[in-house]
Amino acid sequence: MDAKREYKATLFSKLFNDTDRLRELYNAIADTDYGEDTPIEINTLESVFFNDFRNDLSFTIGGKYVVLLEHQSTINSNMPLRCLMYIARVYEQITDNRALYHKKLLQIPTPEFIVLYNGVQDFPAEETLRLSDAYAGQDESITKFGSLELTVRIVNINPGYNEALLKKSETLKGYTAFVERIRDNQRKGANLYDVINEAINWGISNGILGAFLEKQGSEVNSMIMTEFNIDIAKEVWQEEAREDGFEEGRVEGRVEGRAVGFAEATEKYEQAIAEKDNAIADKDSVIADKDSVIADKDSVIADKDNVIADIKAENERLAALVTKLQGGQ
Repeated sequence: MDAKREYKATLFSKLFNDTDRLRELYNAIADTDYGEDTPIEINTLESVFFNDFRNDLSFTIGGKYVVLLEHQSTINSNMPLRCLMYIARVYEQITDNRALYHKKLLQIPTPEFIVLYNGVQDFPAEETLRLSDAYAGQDESITKFGSLELTVRIVNINPGYNEALLKKSETLKGYTAFVERIRDNQRKGANLYDVINEAINWGISNGILGAFLEKQGSEVNSMIMTEFNIDIAKEVWQEEAREDGFEEGRVEGRVEGRAVGFAEATEKYEQAIAEKDNAIADKDSVIADKDSVIADKDSVIADKDNVIADIKAENERLAALVTKLQGGQ
């Protein structure tokens, strides 16, 4: 992981980067009932978790450190190992090194790893991945002498799966409906840009993520365009890698590497667009200033013309008065 790379926010992370929405979501997933009196602190590490592109969420609640990921690609069997590396970094950051050498037991938050699967491939309603499945030496000594275990809970949030869970979180239900709206129109062959705008308008009109979409509409459009493009690209890269004869593990590595390059290119492109927009804004500001100067000049000329007209009218009035006086003589 490259700690220097900035976040690339997704719609999911943007939507749930809010303590009330996140508490509602966690209560639905974990079947808990934490209220507003239970603090929740969002503390996602400032590096991208899975492929230097996605930015998901980690937070603390009720003495637990929760890593929450939304995943639209094929589930990677190495998620437990990656989660282990991630949580090790977290504990490293939140622990006082000197306290490790004290006799007193050092309390640490309980880690939880949750993946919300939102991909298009068939996947069960729920599945658990275990770090121990990756161990090369599987024998009785694992249970006899103790071993490290880490589990990742994967929950399918696509329509038709885990409906009871979705009913507990109105925001998650709205999110899945919004994503499905986009995919459904894509299947009909519509242009992605038009599809996203239609989904945003549909959501606002039907009260599905309405307030969020009204406030974040333009940013949502940009995020989804990038997300869907990278997902399509990754599917193509996976097919190409398999056609080239790469083994499954190397396929994932190749795809991840190309995803990083795609993310960097996208970031540079968006930066160039932003710079262009700033230049246009500056130009528009100069033009506006020029128009304002011209308007002021026109106003001065109009005032001058009015003064001249007033003077002319006064002169005519005086001339008429003089003529009248001379006639009276």
